Amino acid sequence: MKRRQFAAWSAGLGMAALLASPSVFAQGGLPAAGQYVKLAQRAPVSVPAGKIEVIEFFSYACPHCAEFDPALEAWVAKLPSDVVFRRVPIAFRPTWVPLQKLYLTLEALGQVNALQAKVFDAVHKQHLQLDQADVAAEWAARNGVDAAKFKSVYNSFGMQSKVAQANRLAEQYKIDGVPTLGVNGQYLTSVSMTQSEPKTFEAANALIAAARAGR
Repeated sequence: MKRRQFAAWSAGLGMAALLASPSVFAQGGLPAAGQYVKLAQRAPVSVPAGKIEVIEFFSYACPHCAEFDPALEAWVAKLPSDVVFRRVPIAFRPTWVPLQKLYLTLEALGQVNALQAKVFDAVHKQHLQLDQADVAAEWAARNGVDAAKFKSVYNSFGMQSKVAQANRLAEQYKIDGVPTLGVNGQYLTSVSMTQSEPKTFEAANALIAAARAGR
């Protein structure tokens, strides 16, 4: 999903390609021109030396992110041990900020793995208004999250800092659409660049290999 308009979403080529081992693409060098971007100025990373950081920039408001998530989860499950994956929620417009806070709250409470897919279903299939704080808190409680803890984190002063950090990192990565994968503060790739989910993961694998080679 682009900042100014929604990109056309290309059809996938099948789960077999999505689940290919990252090492398959390590010998091919960088992806083809147009399938990735190298940042002019490296963005900061938050992993120890010897590790490679991969970030998915996304929003619960984005239908393309919802479609991308199952394939992403399958790919992440097969990443090598030196790759650290995390998500950063994006808010291109004020109405997305509550969903940004929803993710950051679930992350703080250790509930992302359990509830990530359920949030997408709630927003895009059940059409629940999880951008409303009270609705989000009630939904979280129905899904096993302590409501008091949820509200405490969601409404905390520290949440403002987390939102600001996410926004700042998106600016440093020059993010203008989601879902986008950022690799080690150096590279970006996305379905809008590669035109398919499998090619996006192939590109990300190649960028991980390039980051590893240059480490």
